[in-house]
Amino acid sequence: MDRARRRATAAAPSRAESAARHPPGTRHGERGEHGEAPAERQREQLREQVEALRTEVEQLRQASASRPVIDQARGMVMALAPCDAQTAWWVLVRVSQHSNVKLRRVAGALVAGAEGTPVPEPVRKALAAALHRVRTASR
Repeated sequence: MDRARRRATAAAPSRAESAARHPPGTRHGERGEHGEAPAERQREQLREQVEALRTEVEQLRQASASRPVIDQARGMVMALAPCDAQTAWWVLVRVSQHSNVKLRRVAGALVAGAEGTPVPEPVRKALAAALHRVRTASR
């Protein structure tokens, strides 16, 4: 019986050999739907999460950079209409939608227009229509 144990032990892989073939967190023969091991899947999921977070950070940076200009444009609309802050936001959104220009660009064009730069025609027309609607609704 002693010989049988020695043969079985000699034929069985060592723990180090087994760990090299099967990384921690995986069982012998375990594979994902595309044939990758769970550790590979985890790395891929982490890569996807990192990419999603990078995208979110970039969007937040853009938002924080454009916020002051949008607030200035809101103030301008509030003075032009006259209206409250919520209505001024609605005007900017409407101008953005009707001129097919991103809201931060609409705001930038309005602020630049106050400094002497001509406001693009689609933005100017959409702003005039939105301001007219606000003025007639408040009567």
